[in-house]
Parts: sequence; structure tokens; C-alpha cells
Amino acid sequence: MATKTLNNQDQKDTQNTDTQAGNVSSSSENNTTRVDNAKVDGSDMKNAPLHKFFVSALKDIYFAENAIIEALSEMQQAATTDELKEAFEDHQLQTRKHVSRLEKVFKLIDETPEQTECKAIKGIIEEGQEIIKSTEEGSMTRDAALIIAAQKVEHYEIATYGGLAQLAITMGHDKAADLLETTLQEEEDTDYNLTEIAETFINFDAEQED
Repeated sequence: MATKTLNNQDQKDTQNTDTQAGNVSSSSENNTTRVDNAKVDGSDMKNAPLHKFFVSALKDIYFAENAIIEALSEMQQAATTDELKEAFEDHQLQTRKHVSRLEKVFKLIDETPEQTECKAIKGIIEEGQEIIKSTEEGSMTRDAALIIAAQKVEHYEIATYGGLAQLAITMGHDKAADLLETTLQEEEDTDYNLTEIAETFINFDAEQED
């Protein structure tokens, strides 16, 4: 009887071992499947139309930010008041940070930072250059006009970063979304500061000029 009991126990142990081995094998297969699916999903993401548009828009604003850095130098030199000169200088430094932040966004989504010519920002910058030519040097009217030109730039950036941040959230690029939203907030703050400068005294002084 003891021998029979031992044999039954051996059989149970063997069955348990087989079951455990089967579970390990099944778990391994599931893990492999998940990894394979992740690879497929990553590949599919890069080929997805929305991802391609997102990357294209990033290249567009990457070009725009670099162009804005140069434009702000011209606007700073053309400005009349120290307040506006300082505002343009501060925003130029901030824009350099925006360029660096965009490069991080490219890296986070495994893309190479590249610029694509942004016709919209080129047009806005050219309009600003025309304002400089058409207004009197040293006048408050020029400063008032430069603020409007600068805010057109800001509004383009606000629209772009707002849209890109939402796309990043939709596609699950949470870290990229955080970076884009940080820049968006800074652009909104700059727009508000420019309005404050204009409404505090520049617009009123410009209105008094002959």
C-alpha cells in the first residue's frame, strides 16, 4: 500500500511539473508576442498619416523658431523704447530655448530634427520688415506697429504649439506633450507682456505724434 501511495504521489508531482513547465512556456510565448506586437505598433505608428503630419508640423515650427531668432534681432535694433528692446531681447533668448526643446521632442519620438520652410512665418516676418521701412525711426508709432507685428508671430506660434500638444497627447507622446505645452505657455505669456507694454504707454504716446 505504501508503494502504491508513493507511485500516485510521483505521478501527481510529475503532472504538476509538466503543468508548471507549460505555464512557463505559455508565459514566455505571451511575452514574446507582446514584444513583437510592440515592434509592429512602433513601425505602424511611424507610417501612420497622423504621425507623418505631426513630424511635418514639427519641422515647420522648427524652421519658424530659427527664423524668429534672426527677426527678433532686427526688431530689437529698430525699436525705440528700452522696454520694447528688452522685451525683444528676452524673447530671443527664450526662443533659443524653444529650439532646444523642439530638438528634444524630435528625439522623444525617434525622429531627426530637420527644418522645412515655413511660408507662413516668412510672410509674417516680411511684413514686420516692411513696418520698419514704413515707420519713422525713433517714433512711438514704430514701436506700436512692431508690437503688432511681434504679436502676429506669437499668435502663429500659439496656434501651432497648441495643436501639436494635443496631437502629442492623442498619440500617447506624453513627455513630448509636456514640452510642447511648456513652450505654449511661454508664448502666451510673451503675447500678454507685449499687450501690457503697448497699453501702458506706447499706444498713447504714438497717438500724440504728428
